[in-house]
Formats: sequence, C-alpha cells, structure tokens
Amino acid sequence: MTTLVSNPSGAVPPRPTLKTWLMAVRPKTLTAGAVPVLVATALAYSNGVGRLLPALAALLGAVLIQIGTNFINDFYDFKKGADTEERLGPKRVTQSGLIAPGTVLLGGLVCFALATLVGLYLVAVGGWPIVFIGVASLVCGYAYTGGPYPLGYHGLGDLFVLIFFGIVAVTGTYYVQAGFVAPAAWWVSLPVGAIGTCLIVVNNQRDASTDVKAGKRTVVVRFGQGFGRAEYVLLLVASYVTPFILFARGYASAWVFLPLLSLPLVVPPLKLMLKAEGAALNPALGGTARLQMVFGLLFAVGLYLR
Repeated sequence: MTTLVSNPSGAVPPRPTLKTWLMAVRPKTLTAGAVPVLVATALAYSNGVGRLLPALAALLGAVLIQIGTNFINDFYDFKKGADTEERLGPKRVTQSGLIAPGTVLLGGLVCFALATLVGLYLVAVGGWPIVFIGVASLVCGYAYTGGPYPLGYHGLGDLFVLIFFGIVAVTGTYYVQAGFVAPAAWWVSLPVGAIGTCLIVVNNQRDASTDVKAGKRTVVVRFGQGFGRAEYVLLLVASYVTPFILFARGYASAWVFLPLLSLPLVVPPLKLMLKAEGAALNPALGGTARLQMVFGLLFAVGLYLR
C-alpha cells in the first residue's frame, strides 16, 4: 500500500472519527447512486415487474460503489496533486490530514468488497449479465482517478457518470427485477444520468484553475469554461425534455411531467454556473445535488402513477 505524507506539515493524522468518515463519504453526492435505483424501481413497479429485495440490493450496491469511489478519489486526487492547500471546494480528509491516505484507500477497497458481496446476490437473481455490469462498475469506479489511465484526468469523467450513474444503473436495476430491460428504461436513464453529470460539470468548472496545475485534463480544462457552461445547460435541457418523449411514445402517463415542478430549483445553480468561478461555485454544487434528488423523486412518482 502506498505511504504518503498526510499533510504539508508531516503531522500524524488523528484517529478517524465518525464525523471525519462522514466527511469522506460526501453525503451530498450519494444522490448520484440512489436516484437511478429509485427511478428504475418505480418504472418496474409501474410495469408490474417490480421486486423489493433485488431493488434494495441494487440500492445498497450502488451506494457502496459511490462511497468507495469517493474514498478512492479522495486518495488519488491528493496523491496526484489535484487536492492541495489551494483547493476551492469542500475540505477533503486526505489532503487536510484528517485521515491517513492509506486508511482512506483501504476504506474505498472495503466498500468495493462489500458491493461485490451484494453483487453475488444480484448475480443469483439476474444471471451473468450482472457479472459484467458489476465488474465494469467497480473497475471504472476505481479507474475514475486511479490506475494507469485515470478517466477523470483524461476528460472522460463526464462520460463515465452519464453511462454508469445513468444508463447502466437504471437499466441494470430494472433488469434484476424484471429479467429484461423495457424500452422505456433506456429513455428514463437519460435524465437521471444527465443531472448526475451536471454535478461533475460544476465540480470541474470550480476546480479548473487547480486542475490545470495538477495536469488533470477535464473537459472544462480541455475546452474552456464556456464549454462547461454550455454542457451544464444542455444536460439540463435534455433532462426536462425526456418526460415529453416518454409521454409522446406512450411509455408514461401525464404524471411523468411532475419533474417540471422542480424547475425553480434550476435557477440558483444555473445563475452561478453562468456567471461565477472558483469557490463561488460551491453553492451551485449543493444546489445541483438538491435538484437531482427532487427531480428524481418527482420522476419516480410520475413514472409509478398511471
């Protein structure tokens, strides 16, 4: 296991507490793992194929992978120099010396191991396709910032979130309950993944100046902050257009328009994204997470009701 100096002063980190572990978990980001499962399960029950135990297992597995990915990101962003004293976002436990680097990495690997145990049950329910989904999710969760070709450092982080926290999470959750993937599930996955990707866009927009110094070539670093703003807007537009497509194709009733009630929550983070830079974008991150949760809850209710 790699040994690193825990903070600039070289001080030995204190014993981790519940508070510091919760800080490492990043609770506000867990909507990215929970919302896809919630929405897919609502669609499955609406179609008469919902199953509670596989849904709960999918939720637990998704959250464990999300937490594990957060821990590993915390470790590797410190190791690679992306998280320094110049960090503009919320405090990270490795960079700030609150938890030793090796302990944070071990925490991530333990979460992945627990997710694997949950996955064994899902494989028993859903068969070999779940093996592929599970292995790919774990590998890419680690490779987001770790491994020889870290996705987040090569501008692939946005695509990773769109695919794995949107398309894969929704269709996989539906599959373990139904044994097949309904056409509607593919459409449903798009807004779920799009708003989840908005979180990454805000994060990359805020950290553009420090990412450049660390050699982290995010989409915003590669193409500029104007591109990041346009990407955020387009992802939001795609999210709010999808209910109209679902209704037009007969995949959902008029209740599918319930997510439109969340539109007022778009305004505060969008205003910041269009004007602010650096640390001033921190409220936009929290605002986008709230939007994701409210949109997801309304979307799930709208899909369930017929």
